[in-house]
Amino acid sequence: MTEHALLTATTIRLRDGRTTTIRPLNPDDRPALLAFGHALPPEELLYMQDDFSSPEVISRLTGACAADHWRQFLAVAGDMVVGYGAALRLAGWSSHVAEIQLIVSRGWRRGGLGTAMAPVLLDAAQALGATRAVVEILEAQTTGLAIFERLGFQVEGRLDRHVCDRTGCSHTMLVLARQIDQDDEQSI
Repeated sequence: MTEHALLTATTIRLRDGRTTTIRPLNPDDRPALLAFGHALPPEELLYMQDDFSSPEVISRLTGACAADHWRQFLAVAGDMVVGYGAALRLAGWSSHVAEIQLIVSRGWRRGGLGTAMAPVLLDAAQALGATRAVVEILEAQTTGLAIFERLGFQVEGRLDRHVCDRTGCSHTMLVLARQIDQDDEQSI
């Protein structure tokens, strides 16, 4: 996928027959992204790196949509956000690495949305100039783990009790990684 293709909206039909549009995040998406965050189950908000129910966090995300080192995408159905994904090129000695994040609304899981968004994020990482991509995921998130393993990611680290949720409970985090080659075609 070219950098230009990443800047346009693409409507896709999911395995379950529903359609959604995957497109770049823009500043006008603040209210819809905040509604998405408020609709996430409270138990999931506990261990997310960013609190998607926080207006300040959503303002930071939408305010950074033109950043040179960050590509953010939404999956939308009508005017409702049903998925969020990002590829963030890291700084310093990890400037060749992009961190990928993917969140799918509960009602849109198991229909293929995460599977459709993940290659877009890997393409975005490549377009940012990354030659390596990483995903940090909780060990209990087996569906997300499967999505990224199908894209060639492998578990490279297991950090016991590394994530502390907002209630103080600890969770094991897995670090998945894969190389990105310039001639890669991301497909599942």
